[in-house]
Parts: sequence; structure tokens; C-alpha cells
Amino acid sequence: MREFVYYSRSAVTAGNMIKDNLMQAGRMDIVCNVIISVFFISNKMRDDVKLHLVFDGPPHAPRHLVLESNEEMPISKKNVAGLIKRMLYKSPTTEGLLEVFPGASIEKKSFEKLIKDLDKDGKDVLLLDGKGVDVREKSLKDAVFIIGDHEGFPKDKKRFLKSIDKISVGPEVLFASQVVTILHNEVDRKS
Repeated sequence: MREFVYYSRSAVTAGNMIKDNLMQAGRMDIVCNVIISVFFISNKMRDDVKLHLVFDGPPHAPRHLVLESNEEMPISKKNVAGLIKRMLYKSPTTEGLLEVFPGASIEKKSFEKLIKDLDKDGKDVLLLDGKGVDVREKSLKDAVFIIGDHEGFPKDKKRFLKSIDKISVGPEVLFASQVVTILHNEVDRKS
């Protein structure tokens, strides 16, 4: 299974804060683009993909949303923001994963706890970083790719991530959704 972690320090954590202007919801527009890039290819959805979204914005941070491709997953390119909004409305106030829809779950969990859990599960956790090893030189088997938002990671998260292996998709700084597309392509080519 391909796994991605997208961290947003400003994405809102309450459904009522997502209105028509997604930029004003902590750049929820970027989150929607990442979701589309993770799950959709021409004329179909990708199989065997999981996306972890960690929102650290107001008012109920942190929130960990999990989207996993399956036949029943209620997502289309048109309603990505609506799905996130509905998930946040059903968000639990305590720890523990709550399935909102098939393939869509939410919980109160920090970024650090998520990464530690993935590492405990034996995943090869890789951080996207311009100074990292070229993705083409790395085995991508059982990889989990960590991607930050347009603001990058705050200082406390950077300190936490120091020990994580770093990879790069090229010499230019790209949009998070573009990074996802390149990573999919690299894994596709190695499969």
C-alpha cells in the first residue's frame, strides 16, 4: 500500500469553518489538491492508497484524518472539500479512530504520534526535503511519504523530524500535489 502523510499547520479543525473560500479555511484548497493527486488518475481512482492528513489549525488541533481507497469510499473530485467538512463535523474529542464513512476516519492524534506509530509498524518513513537523497536512488518498498504544507514545518516538528530519512523529487520547490504526482510516478515505474 502506498501511504502519504500531509501536514498542515493552518488547516482548520472544525467543519463549520470550511466555507466557499477554501483559502480562508487554512488553505484547505491545497488539502483538496493533495487529495485529488493522491487518489485520482485519468478516469479512475488509484487502488491501494492511504492518505493521512494532520491538521494543526484552530480550533481543535490536532486532527488526524485517514482516507483509504476502496470501492465504497464516498469521494469524487467535486466533493473533496465537502467530505473533509463532514469528517470534521463528526470529529471525536478524545483519542480513538472513528470511521465516518467507508475508507474515511478521523481521530484526535498528533503528528508526532502518527509518525511514531507508522515507524513502529515497520514502515520506511521518508520526509520530502530539497536536501534529501534523490528519490530514484531509494527503495520505495513500504514507504510512507511525509509532505509539509506551503508554510513548511514549525520548529518543534523540524526538531522531531531530524532523525527521519530525507528524499527529494528534484531541484525545484514544487506544490505538494505535484510532489505526490512525482512520487506516484516513481513508485509506478519501480512496480
